[in-house]
Amino acid sequence: MIRTEHLTKRYGKLEALRDLNLTIDKGKVFGFIGPNGAGKSTTMMILSTLLTPTEGKAYVAGYDVAKEPRRVRQSLGYMPDFFGVYDNLKATEYLDFYAGAYHIPIGQRKRLIGDLLELVNLSNKADAYVDSLSRGMKQRLGLARCLVHSPDVLILDEPASGLDPRARIEMREILKQLRQMGKTILISSHILPELAELCDEIGVIEKGRLIACGSVDEVSLTQRGIAVMMVKVIGDTAQTQRILADSNYVKRLDNKNDHFRFQFTGTELDKAQLLTALVQAGIQVTFFGESKENLEDVFLAITEGVGS
Repeated sequence: MIRTEHLTKRYGKLEALRDLNLTIDKGKVFGFIGPNGAGKSTTMMILSTLLTPTEGKAYVAGYDVAKEPRRVRQSLGYMPDFFGVYDNLKATEYLDFYAGAYHIPIGQRKRLIGDLLELVNLSNKADAYVDSLSRGMKQRLGLARCLVHSPDVLILDEPASGLDPRARIEMREILKQLRQMGKTILISSHILPELAELCDEIGVIEKGRLIACGSVDEVSLTQRGIAVMMVKVIGDTAQTQRILADSNYVKRLDNKNDHFRFQFTGTELDKAQLLTALVQAGIQVTFFGESKENLEDVFLAITEGVGS
């Protein structure tokens, strides 16, 4: 449903996107991971026909984004990280406006709008003015707007940006429903652990280059010989930190106040020796084991040294 071939975008001497080759099959959810300026939004804007690539080709639902932009726009719903809303409109009026823009017959709009509001859990806000909605509600309304013309492909740029934990959970549950409906979804997010639960595949992009791509398992740290460890102790955290920091196998040591978290590159025997060192130093260890890996660990490990 989405395919790019040697996609490149330059702004003068700045190369925002370099030789991107990507394929996302129908019904799949693909997560785009990368810091600000990595090329995620540039890719999404090209796929949404809002930017012209410098080189290469891109296709959405089989249509060339450069040669068949109208067909592409009918096939996808694009939600930018920041989108405008018309504050003087009610939620139903807002969706009705976009339904008209997509030439949906007037007789079909009432039921369609009701279904969309139900999907995004805003039925009780149908007659509320847009400017009275919370940020999370506005994000969900924006997602409903993307679905007005029933697109097969959704391109969502940071849909959970700026949301509180409850609003993020609500957004994630809606995205799960869309996945079950067979939508093909390209989603970027800085809420990296949440992508692991949603995505069939992930791509890590850094400085305009796709540096890793595949299923979550294929890109996992375990496959790279790295374990994410957690240690909890009672008492002398300073001594614990010194012992961990002195180990040749401990990387990215993070003191979380009530526990330590780090990447470990050694063997099982090396783990046992590290635990022994802690115990022999008189440290009371209450937990020593592997922590649940998340995509932030994957991103940090993969991008280490890239572009330097």
